[in-house]
Amino acid sequence: MNTTDRKENAALQPASTLERRKSRSVSPASRSAYDIDSHMMAQMARWSSGISPISLTLSWTDWALHLASSPGSQARLARRALESGMRWSQDAVQALMPHLNAATPAATPETPAATTPEAQAAATPDSLSEQIEEDSRYAAPEWQSWPWRPLASANKLGEQWWLDACNLRGMQDHSRHQMRFYGSQLFDLLSPSNFLPTNPQALQAAWQSRGQTLLQGVNLALDDLRRSQGMQPRHASQVDLAPGQGLAMTDGEVVLRNGLIELIQYRPSTTEVQAEPVLIIPSCIMKYYILDLSPHNSMVRWLVGQGHTVYIASWRNPDASDALLGMDDYVSEGVLAALDHVHGQCQAPVHLVGYCLGGTFAAMAAGALGGGDAVLSSQNPESAASPLASLSLLAAEVDFTDPGEMGVLIDEAQVRLLEDMMASKGFLTGQQMAASFQFLHARDLVWSSKTRRWLLGQEDLPNDLMVWNADVTRLPALMHSQYLRSCYLNNDLAEGHYLYLGRPISLRDIRVPVFAVGTLKDHVAPWRSVYKIHRLVSAEVTFALTSGGHNAGIVSEPGRPRRHYQLLSSPLHQTWRTPDEWLEQAPRHEGSWWPAWDEWFKAQGSGQRVPARAPVHDPALGSAPGQYVQVRYGD
Repeated sequence: MNTTDRKENAALQPASTLERRKSRSVSPASRSAYDIDSHMMAQMARWSSGISPISLTLSWTDWALHLASSPGSQARLARRALESGMRWSQDAVQALMPHLNAATPAATPETPAATTPEAQAAATPDSLSEQIEEDSRYAAPEWQSWPWRPLASANKLGEQWWLDACNLRGMQDHSRHQMRFYGSQLFDLLSPSNFLPTNPQALQAAWQSRGQTLLQGVNLALDDLRRSQGMQPRHASQVDLAPGQGLAMTDGEVVLRNGLIELIQYRPSTTEVQAEPVLIIPSCIMKYYILDLSPHNSMVRWLVGQGHTVYIASWRNPDASDALLGMDDYVSEGVLAALDHVHGQCQAPVHLVGYCLGGTFAAMAAGALGGGDAVLSSQNPESAASPLASLSLLAAEVDFTDPGEMGVLIDEAQVRLLEDMMASKGFLTGQQMAASFQFLHARDLVWSSKTRRWLLGQEDLPNDLMVWNADVTRLPALMHSQYLRSCYLNNDLAEGHYLYLGRPISLRDIRVPVFAVGTLKDHVAPWRSVYKIHRLVSAEVTFALTSGGHNAGIVSEPGRPRRHYQLLSSPLHQTWRTPDEWLEQAPRHEGSWWPAWDEWFKAQGSGQRVPARAPVHDPALGSAPGQYVQVRYGD
């Protein structure tokens, strides 16, 4: 789709974009007012690190007004603070004099048992100890002794009190979630493990190394500062991993290139393959080789070894000229263009696989195909057969009513701030996107990492996942705005209101078998949100719930230790099972979920095997991993 076509699709652009264009045709004064407001918001985003102070202020006001008008809750929180103080004093005495039995005596007729949740928490000596011991920040033995234990317990008890303080009747759910989230972020920041004088591990390491760990930590902190300013670090370790150099090493050829994707076909490793090929659509938020990391954990290589013809899309890293690329472009030039090529070359229905946002795009494409709103050039116009054999959604949401922690960062004020921030450049930078994900789990992804580097002087040894995680990508301004508004704010896709090329599409038009995967620790696409696909399609849904998070739960190769999953299919007319009911009924299996997925693939296909399809090398296109994956920007 060229620039002219994109402008003709202005009806599909977010409201803010339309308002801006309308303002230009209404009056110069309106246009000037809009531009001034937009510039102001963009400047606000710079000093607030992309977090909307308006959104946060609204949530704080909601909390403060409800607390001010709730004397009963004020009394309850005051009592909770007193009980927490008593519990902290008890814990501090135990740490100072561990030989004394400072535990709360058992209930007697003279000392009745605690009945309220707050009193029970205060009266249970082991509850706080268990919470501290299970916290990775305080796992070292030093944290169990004086004076470090009281510091850790104060942090944990303070956070518990704050979470209770945010539970006020009448508050908006979004306000409650924001106040709890930002309060927890503050307590994570103030954790005693983050500061040298209050971190016994850092002090001990500095003493034993005669200050060398502190010197190394200063060097690493300066390197981090240089990186944040776009400069090269002075003490960075040599990394020999990159696409084509230890990563994305599965043999293949680029068989299609357009302005948005490169389509890679992998060379078969078996003499025969399944008749139905597999097309993988990764998220455009990430580089595709998360699914082709090292040879030992490459999903692509494993699928090829199971006798599948495997294709994968590699998204182009956009620049300012791509500002008007929208979601329609990503579906048409991305998913449907790749699907058309694969279907035409293999002359067989395709197993369409989407990961994360790529799964959302794949579901849109499948809905458009099922409803007749999109037709492949390779389809037989006289046949009603679907070009799809199945649809697999890996950690992919299509219903955004419960997006988990991601929802904390998304509301009207926040989206407007992001739109104005992106307007000046035409895209969201990769670093800004990465920072958003890190912010959601700052305890593990930010503070624990900084503690190891700055206080302990320990440099992180790069591995395949870390190298991939640092290889960030941009998002076009229009597409990102449409994604946030259509999916997160309005939930248009699940409600049948999403417009593809001006026509509404419905996921009810998906009639091919669906395999959906959720992960237990996913903070990007919570598994209960992924599970909602059951209510939205007209097909049998097989749902797998696997251990791990958004990345590690999907990249879970056979043989990897401590992996398990649950699997259960729901026929088309299956009575609705809630997520909790599914969790109780689904049998648990040890190991990787990949073999079960492979068996499901083969069950949905024709069962026929055909001679292996080898990709043809085109010098103009090149070999895997392609050119688009190599594009990096300093922002």
